[in-house]
Amino acid sequence: MGMVTLKTDNVSRLRGYYEQALGLVVVAQDGPNVILGRAGVPLVGIEEARGLKLPGEGEAGLYHVAILFEQAADLAAAVYSAVRHDPTRFVGSSDHLVSEAFYFQDPDHNGIELYVDRPRDQWQWGEDRQIAMGTIYLAWDQYLNNHLTEEAVARLRTAPASVGHVHLQVGDVATAEEFYVRDLGFEKTTGLGTMALFVSAGGYHHHMAMNTWNSTGVGPRRNTLGLGTVDVTLPRGEGLGAAEERLASAGRTAQRTDRGLEVRDPWNTLLVLTEAEAPAGRMSGAVTD
Repeated sequence: MGMVTLKTDNVSRLRGYYEQALGLVVVAQDGPNVILGRAGVPLVGIEEARGLKLPGEGEAGLYHVAILFEQAADLAAAVYSAVRHDPTRFVGSSDHLVSEAFYFQDPDHNGIELYVDRPRDQWQWGEDRQIAMGTIYLAWDQYLNNHLTEEAVARLRTAPASVGHVHLQVGDVATAEEFYVRDLGFEKTTGLGTMALFVSAGGYHHHMAMNTWNSTGVGPRRNTLGLGTVDVTLPRGEGLGAAEERLASAGRTAQRTDRGLEVRDPWNTLLVLTEAEAPAGRMSGAVTD
C-alpha cells in the first residue's frame, strides 16, 4: 500500500497532529499541501479543501489508515507520544492474533491504526486459505511497560514505518468483493459474512479491508472532507498493465494520469495504482511472483 491522502479545511491543525502526536515528518510540500512520512517513506498526504463538510458517520469512506511499524518498541513510542499529546483521541487497542494494534482519531475524525505484526510463523491459515484473526483486549499501559524504551522514544521521528493496510466503510460486502477481488485482483484472506471483508496480495493478512458496521446499504460517497485517495503499488513492468486489462475486461472505467492508473470503487473512493521500483506481492490472476 502507498500513502493515503486526506482532504481538510484546516491543514495546519491536521498536519500538527500527525507531526506532534505521531512523529511524522515532511517528505514533500506544495503550497499548503504536504506529504508526511517516516524515513523518507510517504504515509499521509494532507490537501487543503475549502467549502466541504465532514462526512457523516454512516457514509462510505475511510474507516482507518493503518501505519505499520517494524518493531514493538517503535510502535510503543508512537502510542506513548499520541496518548501524551491528546489522550482523548485514543479509542481502543486489540490483539488481532496476526498483529497488535492501537486506534486513534485525528482532529477531522479520520481513523488511525498504529500496529506491529506478529511473526508470520505465528499466523494460522486454514485449508480454505483463510487466515485466523480475532479481536482480543490489549492493555495499552501494560504494552508500554513491556515494550517502551528510551531509545525508541529518541528515534520517534526516524524509525521506519509504512502504510500496512487501509480499511474502508462500504455499502455491502458482496459488491466490495466483486470489485476488489474479482476485478482488481486482490485475494480474499478472510471475511465476516455480510459485515466485513479482508483482502491482500502476496500472502499478507490484509492490505485492504471493507466493512458495513456503520454503513450498511449506503451509496457512493459525496465530495466531502476526509479520504481523498488511496495509493496502491504494483510490480513494475507488468502489474499496472495487468490491472488495467482486468478492470477493462470487467467494464470498470480506469484512466491513466500523471499520478498513475486511477479507478473509483463502487462507493466513489479513488484508488491510484502505481508501479514499484522492484517486484511487489502477487495479486491473484493479475501478476505473477
